[in-house]
Amino acid sequence: MPRGDKTKYTDKQERKAAHIAESYESKGVGENEAERRAWATANKDDGGGKAAGSGRDANTGHPAAHKGGVLGGHASASRSTAARSASARKAAATRKRNTEH
Repeated sequence: MPRGDKTKYTDKQERKAAHIAESYESKGVGENEAERRAWATANKDDGGGKAAGSGRDANTGHPAAHKGGVLGGHASASRSTAARSASARKAAATRKRNTEH
């Protein structure tokens, strides 16, 4: 199998890489670089192609897709209770205002 061959990837893996590439392109990254980064991220998340073969679905233990949630938790935890409560009240008021329209 030549380098860069994507035949061993599932449809879901290809969709994931395509969505990641679109995100990079929307941020101004070039098309080729966006595709390279997208496949690197998909490979890190899934451990490579999984279409066929024994043991191909092993969990890598470091999914790239979960990284943002961890960082967000730290940011929220560092804020005071009063700040988080004020933010929640403001969000609730915004939701209420938007449902009235």
